[in-house]
Amino acid sequence: MNNNFFKGIEQKTGVNMKDVFELANSMQNANFKDEATVRGLVKRVAKLANRNVPQELEDKIVNTLINGDKPVDMGTISKMLNEKKK
Repeated sequence: MNNNFFKGIEQKTGVNMKDVFELANSMQNANFKDEATVRGLVKRVAKLANRNVPQELEDKIVNTLINGDKPVDMGTISKMLNEKKK
């Protein structure tokens, strides 16, 4: 893809594509059964999305990803960050 495409995404979202690619690369060989690894990924995605994640929600996301059947990827984590606290 060309640079203009990514620059357009950056302008619309305010998210630096370099940061997204670095996060994606770090996820390729990550141990998603390790709580510290998953917690770190949740924090990085929250920071990229400019979202404040309360500890209770972070715990819920981490436990769901470590113990659940959901695939661990940026999309899954992002969706969970956007869920309202129940």
